[in-house]
Amino acid sequence: MSNIVSRGTTTTVQGRSHGPLRAQCEVLAHRRLGDYHSLTFVAPEMAERAQAGQFVSVGVRAGATILRRPFSIYQVSQHGAWAGTLEIVFAVVGPGTAWLTQQDKHDVVDVVGPLGRPFPLPQQPVTCLLVGGGYGVAPLLLLAQQLTQEGLRVDMVLGAKTQDRIFNAIDAKRLSASAQFTTEDGSLGTKGLVTDVMPRVLESSKAGVVYACGPMPMLAAVSRLAQAHDLPVQVAVEELMACGTGVCYTCVLPVQRRDGSHNLRACIEGPVFNGARVEWDKIGTAAMGNPPGTSAVSAR
Repeated sequence: MSNIVSRGTTTTVQGRSHGPLRAQCEVLAHRRLGDYHSLTFVAPEMAERAQAGQFVSVGVRAGATILRRPFSIYQVSQHGAWAGTLEIVFAVVGPGTAWLTQQDKHDVVDVVGPLGRPFPLPQQPVTCLLVGGGYGVAPLLLLAQQLTQEGLRVDMVLGAKTQDRIFNAIDAKRLSASAQFTTEDGSLGTKGLVTDVMPRVLESSKAGVVYACGPMPMLAAVSRLAQAHDLPVQVAVEELMACGTGVCYTCVLPVQRRDGSHNLRACIEGPVFNGARVEWDKIGTAAMGNPPGTSAVSAR
C-alpha cells in the first residue's frame, strides 16, 4: 500500500535553491465564483515552481491585522495569454479576507510562495479518487489536471453544506471520469456527507489511492474510510498558520512516525500528510502538549 504514491518533496527554506519566493505581485483579475472569491496574481517564478497541494502566504493590510494569510494554489498558468500567473480561492471569514475582496486589477499584493509539501503523485498506474469539501476542492482541481496529464483516471466526490458552497462543479465534471456531489441540505446530489457515497465510488472506480482536502473533520472521516478499504490516503490539511514558514509553530498536528508521535508543522512538513498517520483524535487536545517537533514518546 505504501508503494503506490511517492513521498513527494518538501520546500526548502528561503534563500536556498528552489526555496519559496517573496514578491510584490500585481493582481491580474478578481472574480466571484459562487459564494467564493478568486484572485489571480502575476507571479512568473512562483508559477513555474508551484505544484498541487502547495500554498502561498499573502500579506494583508486590514486595520490592526499583521498576520499573513495562507491560501492553497488553485490554478497555475505557465503558457498562453495568462502565462506566469497563479490563482487562489477564498471565502470571507474575517477582516483579512474581507480586505482581499477589495483588491482588483493592477493592485499590488505581497505574496510568499510556493510553500509546503505538494501532493505526491502515484508511482503506479492507478485510479485516483479525489474528495473535496467546500473550497477545499480548489487544489484538487489542479491535482486532477496533473494526474490526467499523466494518463491516470480521476474520479471525484465533492461535498458542502449547500449547493452554493460546492466549488466549480463544471471543472470537476470536465476533469474526471465521474463526479459525485453531496450536500447536507440535499440541494445538490446526494443528501449527506462525502463519506456516504465514497464506498460506492471506491467500488465502481476501482480506486487505488485517495486524495482529499477540506475541513478537518471531513479529512479524518475520509482517512478512516480509506484505511478501512486498505487504500493509501493523502490529505491537505486546513490548519491555522501565523507565519507559513515554520518559525512560529502554531500549525502543528500530531503525526505518527516510526519512532513515535511527533507534532509536525503543517506549513513545512505539510500541508499534505499521509492521512493514515495523522492522529486525528488528538488534534486540539492535551495529548498534543509535548514540545513542537519532538516525539511524544521521548517527551513522556
